[in-house]
Amino acid sequence: VADSIHTLSDLITDFMVLIALFHSKKAADAEHPYGHERIETATTLLLGIMLLAVGVGILWRAGARFLDSEPLLAPDLITLWAALFTMVAKEILFRYLLRTAERYNSDMLRANAWHSRSDAVSSLVVVAGIGGSLVGFPYLDAAAAMVVAIMIMKVALGLSWPALQELVDTGLDTETVQHIRRLILSVDGVRALHLLRTRRLGGHALVDVHIIVDDDISVSEGHYISDTVRARLVKEIDSVADAMVHIDPEDDTHFSPELELPSRAVVQARLRELLRSIAEAQHIERMVLHYINGRLRIELLLPLAVLNHPEAGAVLTKRFRDAVSADPLIDRLDLRFSGPATGLTIKDNP
Repeated sequence: VADSIHTLSDLITDFMVLIALFHSKKAADAEHPYGHERIETATTLLLGIMLLAVGVGILWRAGARFLDSEPLLAPDLITLWAALFTMVAKEILFRYLLRTAERYNSDMLRANAWHSRSDAVSSLVVVAGIGGSLVGFPYLDAAAAMVVAIMIMKVALGLSWPALQELVDTGLDTETVQHIRRLILSVDGVRALHLLRTRRLGGHALVDVHIIVDDDISVSEGHYISDTVRARLVKEIDSVADAMVHIDPEDDTHFSPELELPSRAVVQARLRELLRSIAEAQHIERMVLHYINGRLRIELLLPLAVLNHPEAGAVLTKRFRDAVSADPLIDRLDLRFSGPATGLTIKDNP
């Protein structure tokens, strides 16, 4: 009777698995932008808890039978055949589910497979108990049940603990994280990395990382490097489903000094004030700002027409630098000169 009730509870959990599989494979939506795979994780945890309850229940019943003073009635022989049939069927189901779980890397199916194995083992306990009763050892099933109960609880903890770790965003193992680190550093253009974080999502993993690139590259090149890092991680590490790559010109692990610096509009206003006595400053075509080490590096683009002799570039650069030298936020100022006809660009850094 206990074994049949246990089998009925398995049927209920099988329906839970089917529902969880249906919902966990849904695509991401507005309410679940990261997808629905955590449903599978939650179901795995629930199945592990149910397995643990089954193990505790078997252990409790086995202990109670040792203390029971009333003699046990010997069952009919047909109950032995029924228990054997149940045991074989559950073992076949276990092997099928486990192969499927390994094929699709599904922790939930893996949990359900071990649940079926626990059923097969509990049926084995029934076989042992019936067999022992038939040959004159009525308490043999109780001893076997206690051993099996401990095995079931061990499997339950092995399933529940990883699921619980995933739900609290525990990172990947050290070896995998080091592999991820080496792969990121191998990408051309990545000078260093920091704030590398990982977490599991169903049978996959997500990666967040800050990479340091040269501070004078263009936004588009930085974007290209970050996309390359993401593509390499997803392609070469099977468990990584996605990666968020943040571009940094310097290590901002503990502090982001650029947040104390003024915005472009404020810098433009300050430059107009500092350069108001230089007539050539009225012809500035473009300003490039670099927020590095808590200070500003500024590049200004002027037309070649403002230069009236070969040394004019060096002279004009010195005038510009002298004009902004009193500003403590400006670390360096460079001038570039561009001719519209030839596309020639000259950077003057005397």
